Parts: sequence; C-alpha cells; structure tokens
Amino acid sequence: MDRTDALSRLQSAGQYALELEAVNRHFGALVALADINLAVKAGERRAVLGSNGAGKTTLFNAVTGDFLVTTGRIRFYGEDVTTLPAHERIRRGLRRTYQISLLFETLSVRDNLFIACRGISPRRGSLRRSGPSDPDVEMAEILAQAVHLEDTLDDIVGTLSYGQQRQLEIGMSLAGAPRFILFDEPAAGLSPSERKDLIEILDALPSHIGYVIIEHDMDVALRVAVSVSMMHNGRIIKEGTPSEIENDPEIQELYLGSRHG
Repeated sequence: MDRTDALSRLQSAGQYALELEAVNRHFGALVALADINLAVKAGERRAVLGSNGAGKTTLFNAVTGDFLVTTGRIRFYGEDVTTLPAHERIRRGLRRTYQISLLFETLSVRDNLFIACRGISPRRGSLRRSGPSDPDVEMAEILAQAVHLEDTLDDIVGTLSYGQQRQLEIGMSLAGAPRFILFDEPAAGLSPSERKDLIEILDALPSHIGYVIIEHDMDVALRVAVSVSMMHNGRIIKEGTPSEIENDPEIQELYLGSRHG
C-alpha cells in the first residue's frame, strides 16, 4: 500500500488528528496568529509554508503548548487540549522537533535515543539500563535504523555531521509511539545528499503517523507533503495540493518569487 492509499484508508473514518479553531495568539499589541483554522486528518502529511515572520513557528508553539493561545480552540484526536501543558500533549502522542537541535552532544547516539525512550516510559524516573534486553535499549537501536544512524550508535553526538544530528532529532521524536509530529525546518542547513536522505526517512515513516512540516526548502516540502497551507502575516491564506500551491499565481508572486520568474 503506497502513501496515498494509506492516507485514504486512514481518512475514511473522518477522524482529525489536529484541529485549530479560530486560534489567535497576541504578544501585547503584536498579533502573531490571526484567526487560524486548520484541520489535519489522521495520517495526513502537511506542509506549512510562508516567509520569515509569517507565524509558522508560533503556530507550532501554540499546538505544542509552549505558548497558550490568546483565544480559540485546539483539539488533538478530538480532545480539547487548548489549556493542557506541553508534557500532557506529549503523553497523548504529540511530538515536535525544533529549528535548533536539542541534543546531548557529549553523549552517544545510543544514549540520546535511550534517554528519549526512557523519558516517556513508566520507568522514566530512572535512567539506569538493565542490559541489552532492556526494551528502551532495544527501541533505541530500532529508532537508529529508522533514521539511518545504525552505524553511528556509539559515536559521540558532537562528532556527527549537522545532517546526522538532524536525523537523530527525528529519531528521538519517534520515541514512545507518537501519533503526530511537528517538524520545524528539518532540512535547514543540509547538503543536497542529506536532504535526499531526509526525504527517504520522512517517506518511510509508518502511515499512521501524521505530521506537519515547516520548511523553507520547497523541493523537500512539496516532495513529502500531500497537502499544503500557506501562511502570511499570521494568517493561513491558501490551502491545496503541492501542485496547486506551486502553480498558484498569487503564491508565486508572494512567496516563490524569482524561483518561478
């Protein structure tokens, strides 16, 4: 079953993974998000595009609970999570990566993945490993394979390339069976070969895991998404398929610029 078929099957039940209803976020007199309405179905892969300052990262911060919304509602798989703290949203299966990688650079790849797995397990109060049969140790190795880092498990994270560190962060976001992931510019700073590897990793994610990706690299965003939302000045101004967005004259003028000139 390909990605589109899997998405159609998951959406047949009509369940939304993420719903934002008239969401606003103000910082004093600054309106960072204005009347955001967004609905992403279970298993859907969506790109959110826009220029710097469009409100994309603020949108992610509102969804994760890093910023509470000023007004509006946020639902995660039908549950109102508008006022829940970030850790409660994580427990419900929401994950997120950041523009700046949050890694333990003096520890190994294996240790970083182990900490991510243990941090959301019932044994999270103890970081002690009981041995190779520890389920969190086993899961760390599985996650390393999923993000193409199985050959670097014992390498210190600080010695990895920037692209490998971004792959590791994706692996850590997969800990604990997430239901939905927010990827914040995962291709930023990557070489062409690293971007190709990133696309392969995102395409290979289990079909039940939906995600929203913020990305300035249009080639990456339009390759991995099946739907696109365009933001401008804190608002969503257009939605459509990658082809519709890429060929929209207004979007070309506003965002794509000379790329299509």
